[in-house]
Amino acid sequence: MAVPRQEADERPTRLAAQIRASIVGLVRAVPIRWRILSIASLNSAVVVVLVALIWNGAQVLGSAWDDVRQVRESDKILALLESETGRLQNLIHRYINQPSPELFAEILLLREAVLGTLSTRASTDPMLSGSVEELERVTERFLNGFGELRAVQATISTTYDEQVLRPAREMAELYSIIEGATGQRDALIWPSLGKSREAFTAMLVAANAYYLSLATASAEEARRSTETIEKTIPVMSDLADNDLQRLALQRLQIRAAALREGLVRLSEQLANRTELLRNTIDASQAEAIGAIDGLSVKMRQREQKAQETFDRTLTGISRRVFSIAVIFLGIIITAGVVIALSIRLPLQQIMAAMHAITTGDYDRRVQGTGAKDEVGAMARAVEVFRENAIAKRKTEDELRASKEKAEGALLELSAAQQNLIDAERLAALGGLVAGVAHEVNNPIGISLTVASSFSRRAEIFETELRSEAPLRRSRLEEFVRTSRDAAQQLVSNLHRAGELIQSFKQVAVDRSHAERREFRLSEATDQIIASLRPVLKRSPIALSIDVPEGLVIDGYPGAYGQILTNLFLNAATHAFADGRAGAITISAKPRGIEDVEIIFADNGAGMTPEVQRQAFDPFFTTRRNDGGTGLGLHIVYNLVTQQLGGRMMLESRLGQGTTFRIIMPRAAKRGSVIGEHASHGSSQWPNRTMSST
Repeated sequence: MAVPRQEADERPTRLAAQIRASIVGLVRAVPIRWRILSIASLNSAVVVVLVALIWNGAQVLGSAWDDVRQVRESDKILALLESETGRLQNLIHRYINQPSPELFAEILLLREAVLGTLSTRASTDPMLSGSVEELERVTERFLNGFGELRAVQATISTTYDEQVLRPAREMAELYSIIEGATGQRDALIWPSLGKSREAFTAMLVAANAYYLSLATASAEEARRSTETIEKTIPVMSDLADNDLQRLALQRLQIRAAALREGLVRLSEQLANRTELLRNTIDASQAEAIGAIDGLSVKMRQREQKAQETFDRTLTGISRRVFSIAVIFLGIIITAGVVIALSIRLPLQQIMAAMHAITTGDYDRRVQGTGAKDEVGAMARAVEVFRENAIAKRKTEDELRASKEKAEGALLELSAAQQNLIDAERLAALGGLVAGVAHEVNNPIGISLTVASSFSRRAEIFETELRSEAPLRRSRLEEFVRTSRDAAQQLVSNLHRAGELIQSFKQVAVDRSHAERREFRLSEATDQIIASLRPVLKRSPIALSIDVPEGLVIDGYPGAYGQILTNLFLNAATHAFADGRAGAITISAKPRGIEDVEIIFADNGAGMTPEVQRQAFDPFFTTRRNDGGTGLGLHIVYNLVTQQLGGRMMLESRLGQGTTFRIIMPRAAKRGSVIGEHASHGSSQWPNRTMSST
């Protein structure tokens, strides 16, 4: 009995699926563009019905909106009056502080605009006509106050020009006369004169600031500076050493008193202007704003009533529009679902087929390739894609086998390249050892010669001591002198040999071990240059070093030494080939907080643009017939960019020398060692930054 019941439950589901498939099949007989056009037609019908309904309601809303619009027009007039009077107040304040013809003209224009707004727009407005006279009275009082302020401002300007600036100019001339009459800078009057001149300058600045901004602190500063000037004049009179100074000081005393009286008068007039501005302009403006605010409240009340009428009408229209919209929306949704199913179900089948292709299941064929609509065309295209994917997989298998063979050959080439780089490094270290050994041989040889000579002299002196003949004082002094000379020569030459050995020892240890430590850049540079002295002696190359003492690097001194050595040997070989004379400059400087810039420059042969583009490439050399390997600059570039974490730039011009710019961090990246970069960095040629000038 369970099986028949299950079949009974599944029967409605199967029936619904069959009905859906029938509807979808019927709709798929119509092209997709016509299905979409049918939805657009239904939407257009809805729009037409709604437009007709809204147009009918707009006629009803028109009368209600006229009331709201009239209230808002009146409110705009009030807002315009408030804005214009406020702007006029601001312009008057600006004119008082900084009078100019432009501001005055703008005030007059704005005054006419305010009066025009009151006489034309406000007087004809049905809601404002009863209050225009009150507004005109307040506004006229506000504008008349500006005339009084102009008169006061003119008086202030005259006082400032005649009683402050004019005495100040005369005082400046008198100071110049006093300074000219003082012949020497060590005269007794100079300290008091300097103090008085400083007080005069401070007074001018403070007086100008007070005139422009009415700052109380500036007025007080001007008063104190004037008092200082008057106090220093008697002191300077006592210290004056000629009649011209005394006469100028007498006149300076008179001008200072006049300036002090002018400042007092200016302060009184400015206070009067401030009081007039507050009681006439600002008070009238506040009264006008109060009247406008009262009218605005009435406008708000009338607008609220008109808005309520408008809202009731709009609500009725909205209900009718909503009812019609719901009916049409149901029709559109039903049609949309049917059309969507006619597109979505076939697309799901195509998506399932594409998913199978992307997961590698190429055996599943695409369904719906026999349909006549656009989705059927897509299904046929996916089927073609599946067939192409099968062919592609076969080709990839063949390419994978070929790639495995090529990778084996590439590993062998990388190992050979690394062996050549290691050989180049050992060759450079061997040349360094030979040169230092030759350099150390000189002081050691001299020391042996001096020691042998001193030993013979000591034996002769011992023989003379044992003989019965008396020893002369001159002979003893000669032995002491020659002994001292020999000892000095031994100490000097052995000390020189010790320095060379210690320098080579430090350089050799740094180069043979990837030890990270803090080191002074100047000290490391000197040690490296000391190891290169044999090459310098054999070549007419002048070397200039400019490395500051305070640069401390947390990194790998061995890598730094190998960089300088390779650059120097590269310059000696290529820039100054065939014994050509020239100069090399090594300099360093901080670059920001975290980096250091090192510049290695020569004035040698230079490079062509073609050579510059390949300079850091491995195995590229212009002197292969002379034993060049083409690995020197490649090793330098790898050390700078990989181990030291920096960047390297090359600038050169043929016949005008070459410059290498190295920018590296003061603290190298943690965990970087020579072995890692030698084994991995050498097989991967880095990108380079080069500029050819």
